[in-house]
Amino acid sequence: MMRCVTGRLMLLDTASLYFRAYFGVPESVKAPDGTPVNAVRGLLDFIDRLVKDHRPDALVACMDADWRPAWRVELIPSYKAHRVAAEVPAGPDEEEVPDTLSPQVPVIEEVLDALGIARVGVAGYEADDVIGTFTARAAGPVDIVTGDRDLYQLVDDARGVRVLYPVKGVGTLQLTDEAVLREKYGVDGAGYADLALLRGDPSDGLPGVPGIGEKTAAKLLDAFGDLAGILAAVDDPGAKLTPSQRKRLDEARPYLAVAPKVVRVADDVPLPDVDTALPHTPRDRHALDALTARWGLGGSLGRLLATLGS
Repeated sequence: MMRCVTGRLMLLDTASLYFRAYFGVPESVKAPDGTPVNAVRGLLDFIDRLVKDHRPDALVACMDADWRPAWRVELIPSYKAHRVAAEVPAGPDEEEVPDTLSPQVPVIEEVLDALGIARVGVAGYEADDVIGTFTARAAGPVDIVTGDRDLYQLVDDARGVRVLYPVKGVGTLQLTDEAVLREKYGVDGAGYADLALLRGDPSDGLPGVPGIGEKTAAKLLDAFGDLAGILAAVDDPGAKLTPSQRKRLDEARPYLAVAPKVVRVADDVPLPDVDTALPHTPRDRHALDALTARWGLGGSLGRLLATLGS
């Protein structure tokens, strides 16, 4: 069971953000023993900025307990296949991660835990699914912070759900609501998943429908409403589809039958009972002091602690 959040809930797509921090902060940022801590420091600075600028009542660092769930791979075997570093028969496969980033991830987890920031990952699910479920259950507005456009599908003006998308590093955020989606993609939040599965996404190993790019997908969704409407049009000789569109969509039916389950984030993940309230004082000051000394996190942690306490 998850406690109901009624104030503004901020959900972090944590891996997406620490990858950005890793590539945005120089590796010359190191612990006293010379170990790079650029991702750790960069993420803490980012969280500090987010809390300062957006003042959430609750904050959850959502984690990938399984970055490539077997149930998605079973439906589309190419799903994220190019990012597998090593196959693990008992699952989850190992993801390709830069050598100097991997050791920083446990440090990030320890620091978040010592701060008292809720950290949630659920076996068999990606962080996106955890985010989707928290969003579905939230009673108040939700800010989703991610560098992954897949989560645009959760944008919902009526419920106050928006995506804060880092445009440049982590300093400049695009506040993505339905107006932004309509302007950029010609769809609203609910239509984004259909747009994504039609056009495909090489970065996730999603083939899409050959010959149907983003603009064509948007036009088809505008004309026929959703994926079901498009497939109904394929079966309707009177529907306004070009012969090549009709042929390509018809041939892609096996893919289109399974793609929605792969592309749409789950909203029924069994979430643990966690306290999502934004902490004002650290949960474990002793552990935090030890982590600060060991990894040289003083400036970044000091700023974040000051922001949380204000």
